Amino acid sequence: MSPFLLLLLADAILILHVMFVAFVVLGLFAVYAGYFLNWQWVRHRVFRIVHVCAIGYVVGQAWLGIVCPLTTWEMVLRAEAGTATYSGSFIQHWLHSLLYFTLPAWVFVVVYTLFGSLVLVSWLVVKPHKRVR
Repeated sequence: MSPFLLLLLADAILILHVMFVAFVVLGLFAVYAGYFLNWQWVRHRVFRIVHVCAIGYVVGQAWLGIVCPLTTWEMVLRAEAGTATYSGSFIQHWLHSLLYFTLPAWVFVVVYTLFGSLVLVSWLVVKPHKRVR
């Protein structure tokens, strides 16, 4: 496969990863904003289930010390294309790049766990619609 195509695939995975992170983070903000602004779509059951599963996956990976597969696939494609890669998780890499500091892995475990807890609390505060039969 050509280096151009490999880099294109790596960039596509990076975009997918950013969209996943945005869904998890912005989804929680939308749920709480929707509570105050009376947005009914934030109570949609499927949206809420997908959202809690997404953050649950992240928290599970953090607790097990697993690097996200999207990060791994992106790095493999970039290495195969002959370009530079980064080490650690996606979030750690971009925090380092943007904020010029590195935090220990346990800090990310705590942050992800706290964020996941906020998502779980949102089920109690902003209850999803009951299943209609």
